[in-house]
Amino acid sequence: MAFRQALQLAACGLAGGSAAVLFSAVAVGKPRAGGDAEPRVVEPPAWAGTSRPGPGVWDPNWDRREPLSLVNLRKRNLETGEEELTSRLDHCKAKATRHIFLIRHSQYHVDASLEKDRTLTPLGREQAELTGLRLASLGLKFNKIVHSSMTRAVETTDIISKHLPGVCKVSTDLLREGAPIEPDPPVSHWKPEAVQYYEDGARIEAAFRNYIHRADAKQQEDSYEIFICHANVIRYIVCRLRSGDGHL
Repeated sequence: MAFRQALQLAACGLAGGSAAVLFSAVAVGKPRAGGDAEPRVVEPPAWAGTSRPGPGVWDPNWDRREPLSLVNLRKRNLETGEEELTSRLDHCKAKATRHIFLIRHSQYHVDASLEKDRTLTPLGREQAELTGLRLASLGLKFNKIVHSSMTRAVETTDIISKHLPGVCKVSTDLLREGAPIEPDPPVSHWKPEAVQYYEDGARIEAAFRNYIHRADAKQQEDSYEIFICHANVIRYIVCRLRSGDGHL
């Protein structure tokens, strides 16, 4: 059975500030065709790996957690045959769904020269409050909040978490803003040096591999996880899912 990611809008953007996107890794059959348009061929960055089907072909092992890839077929007992193999594959299958909320930080002071001084504006704080209220109104049992260690993401997290008491917060440098891959077509107002794409791209790809995957086979109940980070990080995650390892 193949796996795909269902992408749906979970909350509206708020005046250039916080916006939320929800991913749910769910078990489904063969994905439906995505339309008549031919898929655009995109050369993946070197750190994303090359052992994958071509564009438009679903890769059931997109997160390297496909049950068949987790079973050592060399240890298969020939006496029990297919029955044992089926049992072992079932043991490795995800039994729950991870619901991942990707939230961009709120509006902040962009003119500050130091990162620590790029704090939220009054509007940004209001946006975070409204986002926290919206998340609390969903009535879900959130498992954790993982957030970027940058000032604007930390402040957004602190405000949102007030509306979700008891939910643990985890800070990580992997989700910090950066330049994961050169934009195509290029943009005139943003031209990082080539080394930044190389460094940031590897880090943000590491964030994708670490956080965006189906539930572990040991997970028995659905989980609801909030990730508070940055626009380029969220764009990369969405495009990464669409361009190389499968379709949304």
